[in-house]
Amino acid sequence: MTSSLLHPGIILILFGLFIPLIKNRLIVLLFPIASFIILFSLDNGTVIKLDYGNYELILLSIDKLSRLFSYIFLLILFATAIFSINQDSKSEISSAFVYVGSSISVVLSGDLITLFIFWEIMAITSTIVIWSGSKQSYYPGIRYLAVHLLGGSILLIGIIGYVNTTGTLAFGLMSPDNIFSYFVLAGFLINAGAPPFSSWIPDAYPSASWSGTVFLSAFTTKTAVYVLIVGYAGYQFLIYVGIFMIFYGIIFAILENDMRRILSYSIVNQVGFMIVAVGIGTEIAINGASSHAFTHIIYKALLLMSAGSVFYITGRTKCTDLGGLYKTMPLTMICGIIGALSISAFPLTSGFISKSLTVQATVYEELKILWLLLTMASAGVFLHAGIKFPWFVFFQKDAKIKAEDPPKNMRLAMILLSALCILIGVFPGALYSILPYDVKYLPYTLDHVSSQLQLLMFSGLAFFILLKYLKRTLTITLDFDWFWRKFGVLVVNLFDTYLLKKIQTLIQSIDNLGTQTIRSLHKHSGPSGMLGRSWSTGNMALWTAILLGLFLLFYLFA
Repeated sequence: MTSSLLHPGIILILFGLFIPLIKNRLIVLLFPIASFIILFSLDNGTVIKLDYGNYELILLSIDKLSRLFSYIFLLILFATAIFSINQDSKSEISSAFVYVGSSISVVLSGDLITLFIFWEIMAITSTIVIWSGSKQSYYPGIRYLAVHLLGGSILLIGIIGYVNTTGTLAFGLMSPDNIFSYFVLAGFLINAGAPPFSSWIPDAYPSASWSGTVFLSAFTTKTAVYVLIVGYAGYQFLIYVGIFMIFYGIIFAILENDMRRILSYSIVNQVGFMIVAVGIGTEIAINGASSHAFTHIIYKALLLMSAGSVFYITGRTKCTDLGGLYKTMPLTMICGIIGALSISAFPLTSGFISKSLTVQATVYEELKILWLLLTMASAGVFLHAGIKFPWFVFFQKDAKIKAEDPPKNMRLAMILLSALCILIGVFPGALYSILPYDVKYLPYTLDHVSSQLQLLMFSGLAFFILLKYLKRTLTITLDFDWFWRKFGVLVVNLFDTYLLKKIQTLIQSIDNLGTQTIRSLHKHSGPSGMLGRSWSTGNMALWTAILLGLFLLFYLFA
């Protein structure tokens, strides 16, 4: 335990708040470095606690898993900060730094209250990143915020119920016997992009700016993967969720025309692999989920930097508007291909040495059908992200667009991540050494390398055979978000009409009742009514005698 206030995530949040006041953007690069130094100086087992009323909040608790995720978050923040030096929107950069700081704070939190607070800060600041893109980003940002506020509400219900029934705030493996743990799980899965809310990722992320999409790609879904590893490792239900996400992402990415939406659907697909590994729950599977999250953050950022560079230079994002850019943007093309090979798990790239751990976990557990599904999915990944993205953007028929490689800082960021993709793939021990459990698996065996190469070659052949069917047109692909974007609006409007009619009917009924009441009172109490007209003395005496008699009877028998 320590009383130090040097919390890597909170320090980054504080730095981020002051970014609008900083004129020299190069100074911003020092912030993730300072946070990294703080994190590196803290030993595993370090804890920062805070007493709040009757509760003990654990603001920071470091182990190998949280350190791994914090390292990659800071690394990608540094690379994306370099990439976004040309970004004019200070609100985007400031919000992005606070967003990353809150993501790291979630990863380092040791209790459910601290986790929830930073979880909601993530939702708010990431929404601002989306809104900073353009005027057209407003409504996607609203939909994004609505989904995450729904997820946050479900998560809060689960936390309150779980704490009240168990008496503990500690965040660890959640009890499967507690109904509220499933509310918490639902809140986590919404952030992971699980069904039926997977579509918020391709809806919102491409709506951000050329740099904002890179920021968004790395943190929300991977933070969700982290909390699922900690709280729900071994929940077999997650295997089915992950498989759905894998094939959902592949199918919609193949259908998509916008290059950034292709890569956004690919995020859903790749997170699906991680969630499958969490569902398996063995040590090698957890290592697979952790390492895959680590490498995915790098190669996905690289792919989106490549796409962002094309968008930055040409102003276009649709595959039907692009092509032939390998001539004018060669460095961007090379970096994009390295990212595409990495996501496809090509040997000697980072994706090969991370994804293979999850596949091997299915072999150890003798999950033959699951192994077959993951193998098929690997072919699908190469089809949509490994070939489709670079082919339609860089190699298809020349669209005769005047272009050039982006500014030096953007090129430097892409080169940095490209080098990491290759170095991690060539030297897997560097990544394996920081995983949560000891790794005894050798990725580079003749059988594994040859089978993977055969798989990729078959996928490549299938792509070019089916190329005329894979060419995109200017169409819109309907996704699950149609239900709340169109059908949901229709239901709400119909409900509003129905409710308005009911309210009008209720008001009319109240008005009729009031009118009848007034008429009745006037009839009996008006000038000509029985109660309003003058009574004779005899009648008054009679009623007085009756009332006195009733009073005497009540008095005698009560």
